[in-house]
Amino acid sequence: MEDPSPASASLTPVSYLVLGLVARHGSATPYDLKVFAAQSVGNFWSFAHAQLYKEPPRLAEAGLLVEEREESGRRRRIFRITDAGRAALRAWLASGETALGELRAPGLLKLAFAELGGPADAVELARGQVAAHRSQLATYEAFAALPADAMPWSLRRALELGLGYERLQIDFWARLLDDLMAGRVEGAGRVEGEAAGPVAAEPGAG
Repeated sequence: MEDPSPASASLTPVSYLVLGLVARHGSATPYDLKVFAAQSVGNFWSFAHAQLYKEPPRLAEAGLLVEEREESGRRRRIFRITDAGRAALRAWLASGETALGELRAPGLLKLAFAELGGPADAVELARGQVAAHRSQLATYEAFAALPADAMPWSLRRALELGLGYERLQIDFWARLLDDLMAGRVEGAGRVEGEAAGPVAAEPGAG
């Protein structure tokens, strides 16, 4: 018999990530969780994948998940959410959120000290960031092109923010690249070369 009261275990963001993925998909092995995360929240929430193997057994011990082990074959560990797990997940979802979270952007960190390097270094930094964010934008656009029923509305709205974020990044770094090569950044010098090119337009933009 499941205990419907939330467990007193210390829950972390990864705990709720695991509870949410198991609740959404009905059941999951740790490997399934790794795949599900990579296809969804892994695009905006970074964490060590080893946690997806350690956290489910801990949540099962706390009564938030229930574990079943296959009796033959690969003997996979399959986890399902309990009533207590759903209660904990709903309490977390109802608690609101005001924290802005951590921003760890290697490119932005290098930009903050770019005046200590050479102008060509800054150009290569900007060019690399444009390419990286265009690649990520293409990934998001592929997700956005999926049928409406391929993902829940909540994940699709999160994807909209991701699309906007990548377009903003491309615009910022492309303008910086053009300004550097045109000598419009005071104190940075000028480097001749190929400009960044146009920023990817939003779908449907004329």
